[in-house]
Amino acid sequence: MILFIKLVLAHLLGDFIWQPNSWVADKEAKKHKSIYLYLHILLHGVLAAILVGEIQFIPYAILIAVTHGIIDLIKLNFQKENTKRTWFVVDQMMHVLVLIGVVFLYKGETINFLWFNNQFWILLTGVLFITKPTSIIIKTIISIWNPETQNSHDDNSLAKAGNYIGVLERLFVFCFILTGHFEAIGFLLAAKSIFRFGDLKEAKDRKLTEYVLIGTLISFGTAIATGLIVQVLLLQLL
Repeated sequence: MILFIKLVLAHLLGDFIWQPNSWVADKEAKKHKSIYLYLHILLHGVLAAILVGEIQFIPYAILIAVTHGIIDLIKLNFQKENTKRTWFVVDQMMHVLVLIGVVFLYKGETINFLWFNNQFWILLTGVLFITKPTSIIIKTIISIWNPETQNSHDDNSLAKAGNYIGVLERLFVFCFILTGHFEAIGFLLAAKSIFRFGDLKEAKDRKLTEYVLIGTLISFGTAIATGLIVQVLLLQLL
C-alpha cells in the first residue's frame, strides 16, 4: 500500500504540482518535438526512484517514465479541442493502471527518509491531491459549461482568488474530517453560500448559479472523500 501511495505522490508532483502551464502548452503545440515532454518524462522517473528509495526499483522507475511518455504522446496526437476532457480522463486512468501494475511486479521494499513514516506519506499525498490536482480536475470536469455574464469582462475579483478559495476550503474540510468535526463542514458550506449569494443574485444568471453550485459540490465532495480515505488508511496502520 505504501509503495502505491508513494507512486501516486510522485505522479501528483510530476503531472500537476511541478508541471507548469507553459510546459503543457509547448507539448500540445510541438508534441514529440517538445523538449518539455522529455523533461516531464525524466521528472516522473526521478521522482518515483527517489520516493521509493531503493536501487533495485530503478528499472521500474524507468518503466514508469517510459510508459508515461508513451501515454502522453498518444494523448497529444489524438486529442482534439473538443475531446480534451475525455482524453484527460483516459490519460490519468492509464497512468494509474501502470502504477498498479508496477506495485504488483515489484517485490522489494521502500525506504522512509529521516522521520518520514508511513503516516506522513499518506497525509502528504492526501493534502497535495486536494490542492492543485483537484483544482485541475474540477476545471476539466466543468469545462463543458462556460456561463457568460454581463459583467464577465469587468469584474473586480482578485487574480486566481476563486482557485485559492477552493484549495483553502478543501484543506479545511480535510482537516475537519481527520479531526472528527463533521458538523464544521456544514458551517463552512453555509458560510460560502451566504457570501456567494450576493454575487449570484446580482448576476441574475441561472446558468452561473448552477455552474458555481456544481463546482462547489464537486470540491466539497472530493475533499470529504479524500479525508475519509486517508482516515481509513491511517487507521489500518495503527
